[in-house]
Amino acid sequence: MSEASARPKHVGSPVQRVEDPRLLAGQGSYVADLFPADALHIAFRRSEHGHARILGVESAAAAALPGVIAIVTAADLAGLVRPVRATSRMAHYQATATQPLASGKVRYVGEPVVAVLAKSRYLAEDAAELIEIEYDPLPDVSDPEAAARPDAPVLNPDTTSNILVERSFGRGEAAAAMAAAPHRVGARFRFHRKAPIAIEPRACLAVIERGRGTLTLHSSTQIPGIIRDALADALDLPGHGLRVVAPDVGGGFGGKASLYPEELVVAALARRHGRAVGWVADRMEDILSTSHGFDEIVTAELGFDGEGRLLALTADILGDIGAASIYPWTAALEPVQVASFLPGPYRLAAYRGHVRAVATSKAPTGPYRGVGRPISTFVMERLVDMAARHLALDPVEMRARNLITAEEFPYRTGSGIIWDRSGFQECLASACATADYAALRREQAAARAEGRWVGIGVASYAELTGIGSRISAAPGMPINTGTETAEISIDSTGSVTAKFGVASHGQGLETTLSQIVADELGARIADIRIIQGDSAAVPHGTGTYASRSAVLAGGAATLTARVVRRKLVRAAAHLLEAAEQDIEIEESRIRVAGTDRELSFREVARAVYSEMGRFPRDTQPDLSGRETYDPYFGTTASATHIAMVEVDAGSFAVRVLRHIVAEDCGRLINPMIVDGQVHGGVVQGIGAALLEEIIYDERGQIVTANLVDYMVPTAAEIPPLQVAHVESELPATIGGYRGMGEGGTIGAPAAIANAVTDALAPLGIEINTLPVTPERIFRLIEAARSQG
Repeated sequence: MSEASARPKHVGSPVQRVEDPRLLAGQGSYVADLFPADALHIAFRRSEHGHARILGVESAAAAALPGVIAIVTAADLAGLVRPVRATSRMAHYQATATQPLASGKVRYVGEPVVAVLAKSRYLAEDAAELIEIEYDPLPDVSDPEAAARPDAPVLNPDTTSNILVERSFGRGEAAAAMAAAPHRVGARFRFHRKAPIAIEPRACLAVIERGRGTLTLHSSTQIPGIIRDALADALDLPGHGLRVVAPDVGGGFGGKASLYPEELVVAALARRHGRAVGWVADRMEDILSTSHGFDEIVTAELGFDGEGRLLALTADILGDIGAASIYPWTAALEPVQVASFLPGPYRLAAYRGHVRAVATSKAPTGPYRGVGRPISTFVMERLVDMAARHLALDPVEMRARNLITAEEFPYRTGSGIIWDRSGFQECLASACATADYAALRREQAAARAEGRWVGIGVASYAELTGIGSRISAAPGMPINTGTETAEISIDSTGSVTAKFGVASHGQGLETTLSQIVADELGARIADIRIIQGDSAAVPHGTGTYASRSAVLAGGAATLTARVVRRKLVRAAAHLLEAAEQDIEIEESRIRVAGTDRELSFREVARAVYSEMGRFPRDTQPDLSGRETYDPYFGTTASATHIAMVEVDAGSFAVRVLRHIVAEDCGRLINPMIVDGQVHGGVVQGIGAALLEEIIYDERGQIVTANLVDYMVPTAAEIPPLQVAHVESELPATIGGYRGMGEGGTIGAPAAIANAVTDALAPLGIEINTLPVTPERIFRLIEAARSQG
């Protein structure tokens, strides 16, 4: 039976998540559940200063506490673990090191300075409070614009300035095109810093196998393969002597997709003491030290003609990346991608984008769901709405005139990104149809007649997903993130095991990959076990991030399952004395077409592996395979969001009344999981648009380090969500899959910002800063009234 004739039975179906029974029953296995009884616990004494020189550490009182094993500073780790440096091939990039503990100076509040190793977490925390660190405060480096000046105090001793990355993008004569444009709009935009707030704070546990001297690090990470490789270098260990396992992980959102100092310290101390050593963050610690997202200032201008056609775009981007580059993504990750994706899904002949990434005395920024694209979409979609209002055009019509059409693909943007065929126009039309856009406008008119501030916002975007080896997932990063390997085997009992280098942290990868393997192999989902989140599963794997797992792991699963299926067909044809083309496989049973002759997977596997003389000596089969998939360029996903909001005229709070998403993510593996990903992304986008903001004062002190001051959305803030799926044309990726895990977070903030602006349009107010909190709206209204 040919592979092409096998019809998918599971892919495309809302199969119940196979992870859910254990997770919903409280039987998940997280890092904090894995501590052996005799494990040692670490507590960190962290910096209380944003920028200061370390003069001395007094730890005698802490060391004297019963149960305290060691007090550890940077000097104590010299020779045990080397710093890790995030390198880049990008010009004008200054690398910084990830130190296990601060050495010589501290660069942000929350930076680990001293580690306390004790027999219990409580003892370690009590001892950490007794440690006294003497500091000499250094000049403040908390304001990104001031930090970028040539005379600013330099935060990192191994750099010549605080500008760690500087780069320009361009196509056409942008300055001339802008000067010649009949109409122009522009503004200064600000998207403030936010935290990932995964339900499970970061944690890691290093376990030593004493007889072999091997180390296993259990970490709540998204990137076990990258962590394994970095630790192998830092600890000078061979790869087979070090294993990194991500067990069940309670959310990540990018915040668990980097190497952290705590992992270096835990691994080094486990080796030194020959015992299990672990650390689990509390919520405040997690907010202080886990990488933040966003924090960009963008000054942008858009030129267009009287028909609404976009002519030119210019932007200057200043990214506040915190204290240093985070490993492995570098300081370029967020701000450079803002510049890369700023032209969006629009036809645009001239573009210039200049970007700088500047170090400040704050926690480092790193990957956060959407990486750069929430900011670029916010800026571009605000500009498009400003242009539409300038010309008295409906914002939907403005977009329809400028979105790239099917005939124009593949389309190269001004920054060099190539969009393959995706439903840019189709998503706009589908979102309007799903929302009944005309009816929304009538509803808005009725509300305004009653004196209510109700607005409607539209946002369209495009993103690269499933990026292959042509480019790295982070600009200039030398690590290959563009391939994925799968190993699939049928053992002597007929059970199927599929191993991958990805690492699920809530996406349902155990389910979706099982669906793909089941269809390609002809197996029952119940007979398949997915192994992921383990650096030992395959020779090379990096993890889960950048909307890559469905595309890359799904492609690798498909290729490998087809290899194993061919072997299975060959073995079964021999046992059933039939031609290979007559063999059919379904639900883990193999039959000869048109007959009642059949065998189960178990029967075939037993004959292959366990029964003597069933196959000729020179044709002894095996039922396993390993293949690697590289989509090279990756593929484009796109969507349009429509939000309807109301601003309360008394409290200035914003309530989202409706939110509609129409997205093109190619073939849906599991519609239920896709909708869940979209819903979750939109919720985080609502948080970024209205609530969530990490605030530092002028001295670099964080003032939102708990969930009282740092606001996250609850069910009460979330409106009914409608999701429409567009399948414009399947991409060239194996299986026709596109990534979609980040889209909700990319489109929602821009749509809400446009909706709030629309609601306040009678007052002449533009929303160019996010989150748009009640206080900000109050100040904008007061300013507008004072000027009026």
